[in-house]
Amino acid sequence: MAAKPTGAAAKRGARAEQDAPRALKAIAGDESSAQSLDKIIHERFRLAIVSALAVNERLTFNELKELLQATDGNVSVHARKLEDAGYISCKKRFEGRVPKTEFKLTSAGKRALEKYLAHMEALIHATRTK
Repeated sequence: MAAKPTGAAAKRGARAEQDAPRALKAIAGDESSAQSLDKIIHERFRLAIVSALAVNERLTFNELKELLQATDGNVSVHARKLEDAGYISCKKRFEGRVPKTEFKLTSAGKRALEKYLAHMEALIHATRTK
């Protein structure tokens, strides 16, 4: 018999169950619920950036680029979109003559990721219980 989740996992599970009716509407095509999905985070590459920053206190531009196996342009464009949304912060400095750019997930970004994950968990729960 599986152990019951506790702490943050239990809260996410409870939220997912509460969101299940909304998720069912989204599956059925209810526009208002489908539109509640955060389009900024939902894009695959931006979700990868936010996820990477959720498990690392901060990452440099080059660390993100290597971790995600991306081009300079991809990291730059998607990081800017997340920064404009207030989900990540960007700090630029120089070490000697070498520029260093560091990214960090903001508290708004953490909340947005938690909300996004709860929504996706609700969708998964709703489709598995059909």
